Amino acid sequence: MMTINTVKTGTMRIALAVCLTFSAVLPAGLTAQAEAVQPSSGKAEAIIATGMQLIGTPYVFGAKSGQTDAFDCSSFTQYVFRQNGIELPRSSRQQAEVGTAVAKDELQAGDLVFSDTNRDGVINHVSIYAGDGKLLHTYRAGIGVTVSDFEGSTWDKTFVTARRVLPQESVQGDAATDPGVGAPLSGGASDSRGHDRDDDRPSSD
Repeated sequence: MMTINTVKTGTMRIALAVCLTFSAVLPAGLTAQAEAVQPSSGKAEAIIATGMQLIGTPYVFGAKSGQTDAFDCSSFTQYVFRQNGIELPRSSRQQAEVGTAVAKDELQAGDLVFSDTNRDGVINHVSIYAGDGKLLHTYRAGIGVTVSDFEGSTWDKTFVTARRVLPQESVQGDAATDPGVGAPLSGGASDSRGHDRDDDRPSSD
């Protein structure tokens, strides 16, 4: 006669067999995705929200660090990230040396996007990727802090690099890892011009 314990044991064995079979046929790509590391979405949302509160703030080239009544591109990114507990260097070229490099087709909200709008081989603009193909940044007197389309824009055509400076978290909830926020990459280029403020220069964009 079959007892309740016998039924429970049989059910558990069947469930275990199904789980093992499913695990064996999982594509390698899905396994890799499950172990992937992503930038903290909560932190990215907070950064975007902080920047959006400053929409319309005037652009002034060489705006002082911490100044809030006007920004240039890198003082804007520095301020927004600082408000969310992340320190960045002052200039766009210095900011391009922190964090980890990100391919253009792998951009995620909160990544920094760097361009050479003067097309002279020197980074002169930084934006925050806001997701959905949008940039949150400031440029040109009369425009100031704004949201712009990235694809096909001047900043897209003169794209140099993107950097991920947000703390990263595992999708499985593992401990966060720090990609080196606020510190130049080893072997990175130094600011040979010795500017102590912003080296971003106005351009025709």
